[in-house]
Amino acid sequence: MFSIFKRDPIKKLDKLYESKLEEAMHAQRNGDIKSYAMITAEAEKIKVQIIELEASAKT
Repeated sequence: MFSIFKRDPIKKLDKLYESKLEEAMHAQRNGDIKSYAMITAEAEKIKVQIIELEASAKT
């Protein structure tokens, strides 16, 4: 009944994923390749979580 008030964890993770990619892009443009690689790895972990949540939501 009150499911409309629950926050969607996929949307939250999606925003976090997009912000990490943008942060990685800025690091790359500044020439900080090590930070770029670390931030991109964090973004990929978040993407895996999103995929898992979407898969569990479908079943």
